[in-house]
Amino acid sequence: MARDNLAIVVKGYPRLSETFIAQEILGIQQAGIPYRIVSLRHPTDKKRHPINDRITGAVAYLPEYVYQEPMRVLRGWLKARKMPGYRRALNIWWQDYRRDRTANRARRFAQAMVMAAELPDDVTRIYAHFLHTPASVARYCAIMRGLPWSCSAHAKDIYTSQDWDMREKLRDMDWLVTCTSANVDYLRKLAEDPDKVNLLYHGLDFSRFPEDLPERPLRDGTDADNPVRILSVGRLVGKKGYDDLLRALAKLPADLHWRFVHIGGGDGEKYQKLATELGIADRCDWQGARDQKEVIAACQSSDLFVLASRIEKDGDRDGLPNVLMEAQLCGLAAVSTAISAIPELIKDGVNGKLVPERDPDALASALKALITDPRLRETMGRKGNEIVRRDFSFYRGMKELAERFGVNSQSDEQAAIPAEQPAAE
Repeated sequence: MARDNLAIVVKGYPRLSETFIAQEILGIQQAGIPYRIVSLRHPTDKKRHPINDRITGAVAYLPEYVYQEPMRVLRGWLKARKMPGYRRALNIWWQDYRRDRTANRARRFAQAMVMAAELPDDVTRIYAHFLHTPASVARYCAIMRGLPWSCSAHAKDIYTSQDWDMREKLRDMDWLVTCTSANVDYLRKLAEDPDKVNLLYHGLDFSRFPEDLPERPLRDGTDADNPVRILSVGRLVGKKGYDDLLRALAKLPADLHWRFVHIGGGDGEKYQKLATELGIADRCDWQGARDQKEVIAACQSSDLFVLASRIEKDGDRDGLPNVLMEAQLCGLAAVSTAISAIPELIKDGVNGKLVPERDPDALASALKALITDPRLRETMGRKGNEIVRRDFSFYRGMKELAERFGVNSQSDEQAAIPAEQPAAE
């Protein structure tokens, strides 16, 4: 099988909240697979992770809106309409548009025409991250160009998409990988060929993390001058459940001493206001967006990790948040919710505690138990580190993905599939 030359379609690049995509792209680069990145949107984050500086592939940004680059869209149409697959792509798009009459659907076809017109001739496969809009652009473009395409699906893109849309995309693509067993089960029920859907955990690149766990003080919440440090990392959006978490923190006994540290972007003012209303604002530290190096440092200096994920009314939810794996790799016991794929990592009573979603009382009880028992936190944190190192190595999944792209680790002597790297200092 010949090695693919990839066009990797992403919604935006680079993004602080999508370290797992950057990690995979770097792995593709290290495996010697030719690639270029095609982004539907320009970056908006003020910071960027150090890993993005190691990614050297070309990046092309498609027109975010037709009115912004009308001549580019026109040139794309003039070239794309002469392609053998254009008529079929147009017919499929029209069937999609009749069921989803939105500007977003129209914009995706315009982006697909520009992509089809501008992709170099040496591209042999299109690979999309996310099953919603990036996969739509990838699908239309692949049909126009007569190229095979594949997809990596995650969480929101699955559970907020229409079944008909995912079913038809699964029919047209070669294969799909997704990062949780829960996602695999869900998508296989939609696929005409369930074997197209495969589990591929993102995993972590352990080389970015210190190999030795830190020696943490045995804080138990009794010393006002040395409070237990509770960390959470995530965007301030509904599915992360930060209002539930703040209400849980407010329910902790008044004589229990803790400090809550949050890292992540989003509407900080909304949650800071809620913390003030709940009377815990002086115990909360809102640090905003940080790069991964700073996140790891925060994990190293904290005592406990918490993420109160929940399922929103539109179906949006977390899959298996990378931050949970990162916290566990740093030896932090975790408190989280028993939704989606979180129980695939966090085993209640083993490496953390799981509570029902949207239940501040249960969350407060779990937090209290771990705040007051540093020895239990330490035991759970070490077990979490062991589980992540055993089951969630990025390199294991990267070898499988590389083979899908034509790199045979057994017979291709020139293949540079990355091996596990030494830990960072």
